[in-house]
Amino acid sequence: MLSRNDNSKVTPIQFGRLNPEIRDTLKQALEGKEISAKQATTLFSAQGQDYQALLNVADQVRQNLCGDKASFVITRNINFTNVCYMGCKFCNFAKPIKHEDAEFLSLEEISNRAQEAWDRGATEVCIQGGLHPKMSADFYRNILLTIKARLPKLHIHAFSPFEIWYGARRAKMSHKAFLQDLKFCGLDSMPGTAAEILDVEIREQLTKNKLSTEDWISIVKAAHEVGIKTTSTIMYGHIDQPHHWANHLELLRNTQKETGGFTEFVPLGFVHYKTKLYNDNPGQVRPGPTRNEHFKMHAVARLMLQGQINNIQASWVKMGSDVAAQMLRSGANDLGGTLMNESISRAAGGEHGQEIEPQDLVKFIHSAGLDAFQRSTLYRNVHDYPLQTKAETSLILPSQEIIRCEAAV
Repeated sequence: MLSRNDNSKVTPIQFGRLNPEIRDTLKQALEGKEISAKQATTLFSAQGQDYQALLNVADQVRQNLCGDKASFVITRNINFTNVCYMGCKFCNFAKPIKHEDAEFLSLEEISNRAQEAWDRGATEVCIQGGLHPKMSADFYRNILLTIKARLPKLHIHAFSPFEIWYGARRAKMSHKAFLQDLKFCGLDSMPGTAAEILDVEIREQLTKNKLSTEDWISIVKAAHEVGIKTTSTIMYGHIDQPHHWANHLELLRNTQKETGGFTEFVPLGFVHYKTKLYNDNPGQVRPGPTRNEHFKMHAVARLMLQGQINNIQASWVKMGSDVAAQMLRSGANDLGGTLMNESISRAAGGEHGQEIEPQDLVKFIHSAGLDAFQRSTLYRNVHDYPLQTKAETSLILPSQEIIRCEAAV
C-alpha cells in the first residue's frame, strides 16, 4: 500500500494509528472496491493523520487509474449574455435586462470570439449564458450553426442543463428532441454545471428549485442517450454539509453506471464575496470551503467515483493555480482549461484571474512531479510535455504543508 515520499516517488502508507472506520474505508478504496455515501461522509470528517492518509490514498488511486501524468485543455469561455431572470442567490453574474452592465452578444461577436480562440490554439470553446427573457427559440442552435460554418473542427462545449431546460421550453420541444437538434447543429459536448448540490432541501434554498434535481438528472441522461457527453460538477461550501456532498457523489456515480456519459467531475468551491446568498444572510452562510475541505472533496471524489468517473478536475479559477496544482497529488488528474475571459467566478468576487497560459499549466503539472499533456475535451491526447528534470518538481505537497493548516480549520 503506497503513498508519496517526494513529488514523484511512492512509499508505504502507515495505517496503524488511524481511526478504524477510516482505515477500513481507505483500505477498501485501495483495493478498488466501492465505498458508500455513509463511508464517504465519514471520510469528510477526517483530521490529522486520518486526513493525511486520505490524501495519500487518493493520490495512489489516482496513480493507479491515470498514471503519473495530468492534463489541461486550451479553451475559451464565451458567456454570451449576463441577463437572466432566475435570480439564483449564489450568483452575482446575472443582470436585469435594463441594467447598465447588461450584455447580449450577437452571433457575429460570438463567432469572432471563437475565431480568436482558434487562432490562439484553442481546441474548444465553452459557451454558456444567462436565461435571457427575450432570447429567440432558435438562438442556441444558431450559435452552433454560425460557429461550425466558420470553424468546423472547433469543439463546441456548450449549454448547461438549465439552458437546455430553458431552450426546450421556448422551442416547445422535449429535452431529448431539443438536444438531438442541437447535436445536429454542431453541439459536441455539454458542461454539467447548474448541478450545485443535488439535494432537494438545499436546492430549494439556493434556487427555489427552479431546476430540480430530477430535471437536472433527466436532462443529463437525455444528453447521454443522444450521444452528447457531459461533465459533472458540484458547488460546495455554502449552506451544505458533508452528507449532502456524499449523496451528490453517489447520485453522479449511479447515473454514470446507467449512461457512461460523464467525462469528468469538477468540484467548484462557492465564491461568496459579492453574492446575495452570503451578504443577505450574515452568519448563516459559509464563505466558501476551507482549504482542507477543497482537498477532502477532490480526494473523496477520487475514491468514491473510481472506476466510473476517472477524471477529477481541479479548478484553478476557484482555488488558485498553486492550490489546484497540489490537488494533483491529492486525487485530481486535470487542471481544466486556459479559459480566456472567465467571467462568472469573477463576477462573484473570484480573485484568481480569468486566463492562464498553457506553459503555466505545464509548469504547475511538472511542479507536482507529473508529466503534462494537452488534451481534447473528451480526454484524447493532443500534445505531450514530459517532465524533464527533478529541478522542475518544486511544489510543496500536502504531506509537507496541509497538515500545518489543520489547526486553523
